[in-house]
Amino acid sequence: MLPGDHPDPSVVKIRDQYWAAGTTSNWFPIFPLYHSKDLVNWEAAGHVFTEKPAWADYYMWAPEITYDNGKVYMYYTAHKKNGSLCIAAAVAEKPEGPYKDLGPLICQEYGSIDAFPMRDENGKLYMIWKEDGNSAGKPTPIWAAEMREDRTALVGEKKELFRADASWEKGLVEGVSIIKHNNYFYALYAAAACCGKTCNYGTGVARAKNLLGPWEKFPGNPVLSGNADWKCPGHGTPVEKDGRFYFLYHAYSTSSGAYGGRQGLLNEFEFTPDGWLRFLNGKDYVRPVTSPGFVDDFPDARLAGSWYWSIFQDVRYAISQNTLRLKALPAACGAYIGRSVLSRNYNAEVTVMKESTSQAGIALIGDDKNMVYATIHNNHIRLVELRKGKAAVIAQKKIKMPSQLVLKVKVANNTQASFMYSTDGVQFKILNVKAADISFLPPWDRAVRVGLVSKGPLGAEALFRKFALVSE
Repeated sequence: MLPGDHPDPSVVKIRDQYWAAGTTSNWFPIFPLYHSKDLVNWEAAGHVFTEKPAWADYYMWAPEITYDNGKVYMYYTAHKKNGSLCIAAAVAEKPEGPYKDLGPLICQEYGSIDAFPMRDENGKLYMIWKEDGNSAGKPTPIWAAEMREDRTALVGEKKELFRADASWEKGLVEGVSIIKHNNYFYALYAAAACCGKTCNYGTGVARAKNLLGPWEKFPGNPVLSGNADWKCPGHGTPVEKDGRFYFLYHAYSTSSGAYGGRQGLLNEFEFTPDGWLRFLNGKDYVRPVTSPGFVDDFPDARLAGSWYWSIFQDVRYAISQNTLRLKALPAACGAYIGRSVLSRNYNAEVTVMKESTSQAGIALIGDDKNMVYATIHNNHIRLVELRKGKAAVIAQKKIKMPSQLVLKVKVANNTQASFMYSTDGVQFKILNVKAADISFLPPWDRAVRVGLVSKGPLGAEALFRKFALVSE
């Protein structure tokens, strides 16, 4: 399992290990990498990109990691500068990288997303993808086109494999991944609305004896749907291990919901005598994971890989002597870094040093235009709500800044946030008597993150020590 915000997980076996990647959308660095011996216990292994591809600006979605002829290929979706969503590829000699970007392969008018490479029954290499017609109220056909072996271009005419035509699909199919077994190609695909509080995603299966079809859908679809613990399961990759078959995909925990993001789950399936497949765990597949806690004493010169920041920001920092110096930005949201939360009730705290020259504090982050944060500056603690880009102070206190101040936030039910402060790290005083409503924070395709903020003119900086996050 990949707990935390890991949408659209992809997995492939490379030699004696399994490698996985996931969507980062507008968080940076781009596409986290993980490796595992058993598909259950995963270790972080960096990121695919630590700089944006030169042609793209945002929406880094659906990385598909594959291994072919001794090379690792990463297919992904991104928004082209002054253009639409495009599918691109990158290549590496080893799964941990470095990855060389090969540029866009297909950019349709309404957008092209969710790439999956597959060889047909004759060994010819194809790209499978979804046309993002739903972004313009149009159909979402699944296309296939031959691809050059160097992954630099598609060749020939594209051919439609299938589209949404069943009532449960709600007019949208996407996230196709394919596995070949015996006489059939099997396409696992997602349908309906992927994301947010009102999602109704599910997973279906279709089959064909030839890659280009004709394709038929399983009459019993969806083969994966929500249960008491998880909702909106879909968009993943099948993989084989020791003669058994598994599907790594995402779903929302019903406990943390959209606030906790889409987490990576593993479900075993088998092929049935009638030529279809079924999931062995039924609707009782995985129990949600809660974090035992996280403490960052900033021991290294670089931030831990679990920290993320906005793809639209030039975040700069330095770490020395267990102190993080986060350079300020003048934007309404300041400069910020954040990390995933795994439960609906949690608290986080950080020590702010008196030497800080910016507004320095702790934040609950949706995106650049939506966050709630408490900062200390010039002997004033302020609690600010940033909603749709408009900032409003909702609480403030005047204090004499000690040599260091601990700021803390306590979140209940993923919607109510109480901020407090301590001059000695033991006794805390409440900042906002009425809990702040944070239900507006999560963007439709991402999760809330808790983190640190540094707001002020260029040249100012916030100094932090010891960030701690505890689930309750």
